[in-house]
Order: sequence, then C-alpha cells, then structure tokens
Amino acid sequence: MADLLPSTPDTSAVEDAEPRVIGLDSEDADDLIGALSSGTARELLTALHEDPGTPSKLADRVDTSLQNTQYHLEKLEDADVIEVIDTAYSAKGREMNVYAPANQPLVVFAGGEEKSTGLKAALTRLLGAFAVLAGLSVLVQALAGDLGGLFGGDPAIGRPAPGPGEQPVAGNPNNTTTVETTTAATDAATGTVDAAAAGIPPGAAFFVGGALVLAAGFAYWYARHN
Repeated sequence: MADLLPSTPDTSAVEDAEPRVIGLDSEDADDLIGALSSGTARELLTALHEDPGTPSKLADRVDTSLQNTQYHLEKLEDADVIEVIDTAYSAKGREMNVYAPANQPLVVFAGGEEKSTGLKAALTRLLGAFAVLAGLSVLVQALAGDLGGLFGGDPAIGRPAPGPGEQPVAGNPNNTTTVETTTAATDAATGTVDAAAAGIPPGAAFFVGGALVLAAGFAYWYARHN
C-alpha cells in the first residue's frame, strides 16, 4: 500500500465540462459574484483552470494558507463554479479531494434567458469546432513532417539522404571534394525549403488561421443576435 502513495488523480472529467452562461440579473450571479469577490478566490479559480489539484497543492500554488484555501474552495463549490472530480491520497495515506472547474468556459453576460440559451449553444458549437480544428492541425503537421520521407529525404530535417555514390573513399581527397561540392549544391537547391521549415510549423499556422476564421464567425453571429 505504501508503494502506491501518493496517488495520481484522474482529471479526465475536466475535458467533458460544458460551457455555462450566467445572466447578470440571475440568482446564480449573486452567488458567483460573492464567491469571486476575493482576490484569493480568483487566483484559485485561475489555478484550477490551469491544472486541477488538491487543497494543499493549490495553497502552495497561490501562496496562501491551507485553511484560507479550503474556505474559498467551499464558497466556489457552493456557487457551482468548481467541483470535486476525484480523490487522491497523500504520502501519509490521507484522502484528499481533487478540485476542478465545473464548467468550460464560464460566461457572465447581461441579457434575458432566451439569449442565454442561444449563447450557450453557440459556445458549445464553437468549442466543438476548435476541437475539430486542433485535430486537423495535428494531421497537417504530421503530413508536413512526412514530406521529407516522401521525397527520399530525412523526415526530421527534410534534406535528401546521401546516395551510395556520394560516400567519400578513405585516403582519396578527390572523392571528399566531390562529396562536399555535391552537398553544397544540394543545400543551395533546398535553401527555400529549409527557410520555410525554420518559420512557423504548418500545423500551428493552420490552427491560427482556422482560429481566426472561427473567432470572426462567432463575432459576426454575436453582433447579429445582439
């Protein structure tokens, strides 16, 4: 049993969290504003969005006492801002709750219930689109990384692999000169490819471009419906 301590919590539930939209004039807004009125509470919530954790670890991350951390975590939990997603065990075998944000993301806005429902649905679709975009970006990057291999080169650096006839013969300086000349010519021919490869990775460029399109589309939708 001692070899299993401390344990690692399961934080997969955070990925399944849905967006939450709270109207500024709703009762939930009162609880939320009250829970977030303290700077320490806001720091704790920010820390949880970065990485779920136990009260003791959160206290270290925001540089406050364990008692103060537990107080604010209880208020945030009462406001349904955070929730317990798992339990973990310390090195001494003590059971601890693992907290995480209850929603991804949390949006507070001024408007009626009808707009709240529409905004939540739009945010859900937007997050789904970002997930698809991330998957496509990984695919683009993987394809770009394999292009070197498709053309007979090293996939890692995109340069042509030396052929059997380009290997220098030991003790023959003429062969060495031939190899160096051939390599220099190859480097010049592939200079443009190397320069492009030194810039933004294709997958990252694809994701940034897609994110801008999604953000612009969401802004246009929001402007038309408000």
